[in-house]
Amino acid sequence: MLTKKAKYGLKAMLYLSRLDFGQSAFVASIAAHNGTPKKFLDTILGELRTAGMLSSKKGRNGGYVLARRPEHITIGAILRVLDGPLAPIACASRSNYAPCADCQTIETCEIRIVMLNVREALAGILDHTTLAEVRDSTSDRMASFVYDI
Repeated sequence: MLTKKAKYGLKAMLYLSRLDFGQSAFVASIAAHNGTPKKFLDTILGELRTAGMLSSKKGRNGGYVLARRPEHITIGAILRVLDGPLAPIACASRSNYAPCADCQTIETCEIRIVMLNVREALAGILDHTTLAEVRDSTSDRMASFVYDI
């Protein structure tokens, strides 16, 4: 399940992806636009900055800015920074593997096999979907919706 932290982070990253590359925005502006709590968003953006996805500038023209072009930032990478591994259980994780205490053998555990498939399906979509693709697809849908009315 997507946490509020990840949802707010994705909304903020999409907001920044709609700006001209290199243009910054203040946390207050991002929070107001997305209806997110400013203090919580400040923490989230700090984590994304530490992970190298954002840069921050102080001063009058300061704020947060994407550190890479939206075409080079995947949704999967953002979610891993904010929520950790994509796998639903630790024994199906690639980056944070831990065996289950109640498993006799990981090779034949039916639950692990299913969860590996779930993890692969999630990663297959999220690691091949960029901020730019989401931004552009929602813009296209919104434009279509407006003209259909």
